[in-house]
Amino acid sequence: MKTVACLAALLGSAAAFAPAQQGASTSALQASELDQEIGAVAPLGFFDPLGYITDEETFVRYRAVERKHGRIAMMAMLGTFVHNNKWTFDGYLSPSQNLKFSDVDEGIGGLFQVPVAGLAQIIVVCGLVELAWWPASQLDGDYGIRIGSWNNWEEEPARELRQRNAELNNGRAAMMGILGTFVHEVVTGQSFAEQAASGHFSPFGDGQGFF
Repeated sequence: MKTVACLAALLGSAAAFAPAQQGASTSALQASELDQEIGAVAPLGFFDPLGYITDEETFVRYRAVERKHGRIAMMAMLGTFVHNNKWTFDGYLSPSQNLKFSDVDEGIGGLFQVPVAGLAQIIVVCGLVELAWWPASQLDGDYGIRIGSWNNWEEEPARELRQRNAELNNGRAAMMGILGTFVHEVVTGQSFAEQAASGHFSPFGDGQGFF
């Protein structure tokens, strides 16, 4: 169910990434100007091989989109680990359909078992979060959440840079991870846990053994 919720969150937040109306373009940026920005880390530094970033406004927007996608992907991967370990809520997802949380399949297939009304509720809640609680229009992504001295960015600016870079890099890894998980599930017919249990890490084998 956690994985399903994360997938629905992805759908619910899609509006956040619709192209914004652009005003007059600011001065063109050079790659060297962005090498010190958050997210421009070794070994690639600022990476824009197709030349999409032409001005500062575009850069800020794309960085915000990347951060949001990364956060959703991290939640999706966490949900994959949780649900694959059979950690589910007690009780019924839909009493009228006699459907328990534990009846929902692991992985992406579970999305198609959730009643339409349930999916609608998840999307509505995610929409409220996007529009009111943690608005997607706040492009810096900083909603004032701090965990004691662990996030004392005002006193330690270097810590803020390190942690923001770590978030972006973890989000990039999670985006690749959840995409790979979906592909493997569709190709092999096995969830992440089933693949790991059988040692099946090649999508082209028979489902048993490494290959």
